Amino acid sequence: MTQKTDLLLPVLKGQPVIPVILVHDVAHAMPLARALAKGGLPAIEITLRTPAALDAIRAVAAEVPEAIVGAGTILNARQYEEASAAGSRFIVSPGATPQLIEAARDSNVPLLPGAITPGEIMALREEGYTMLKFFPAEQAGGATFLKSLASPLAGTMFCPTGGVSAANARTYLSLPNVVCVGGSWVAPEEHVKAGNWDEITRLAADAAKLAG
Repeated sequence: MTQKTDLLLPVLKGQPVIPVILVHDVAHAMPLARALAKGGLPAIEITLRTPAALDAIRAVAAEVPEAIVGAGTILNARQYEEASAAGSRFIVSPGATPQLIEAARDSNVPLLPGAITPGEIMALREEGYTMLKFFPAEQAGGATFLKSLASPLAGTMFCPTGGVSAANARTYLSLPNVVCVGGSWVAPEEHVKAGNWDEITRLAADAAKLAG
């Protein structure tokens, strides 16, 4: 199979940072997505780690046309199907299983699977995957480790997530095998709860400038 890179690549190359966000209250989903898009980060990953996640994805997909909403922390085929039905335009998983790969094969929604070790990366390459999530990035060896994979696993591009912040994002983005990074610093939970959308827009705009 192939990864459907024609659908996934524009999302990953469209901005240097993909916001990885937790939504506890569906009422926050739409203004949060609008604030991030206004700051230059239209593609967002809403993780399925809260009861409100699927409803948040539905709301953003239906009401915020300027946003490109994806679903993260997808662990099995059922979640893949639920997130796709809710309107997700891309799916992100922390790892990969045969069931997830099968779900991706049967879906029009592209998968960004997670991998860390050379063996995991090679197995996904054999399935036709060239765009991978590198997670948890900092805990797995950080930019130094990821850079060491560039030559032996040439042609594989990564979106490192996990411990990536405003302080180290540029280091990751400077690597030849990094297409973008994922991070939560652009939408701090305290700002979301307080409805500080202008501040989130400012943080998104700063992150969007990392492309330069």
